[in-house]
Amino acid sequence: MNTDITASAKPEYPVIDRNPPFTKTVANFNTLDYLRLSTITGISVTVGYLSGIKPNVRGPSMVTGGLIGLLGGFMYAYQNSAGRLMGFFPNEGEVARYKK
Repeated sequence: MNTDITASAKPEYPVIDRNPPFTKTVANFNTLDYLRLSTITGISVTVGYLSGIKPNVRGPSMVTGGLIGLLGGFMYAYQNSAGRLMGFFPNEGEVARYKK
């Protein structure tokens, strides 16, 4: 059985880094990534607050929802950033920046 993940997925766009480290991936976040992260966090805080109204635990529910949204938003932004670096998502800006 072949467990090499690069054997099954071929990038459609120019590859900048086949295995980007955590720091490079986070440094590659663009404005849209930060916007998505903050939107997911904000929606999760609101849902947490609203779901805590009936049992009267608005504060803890809001904090828990916010933490879940923050982690989910970060993972979504990280996935998009890494995908651009590995060539799976459109990456014209990254190609221009890293291929100088």
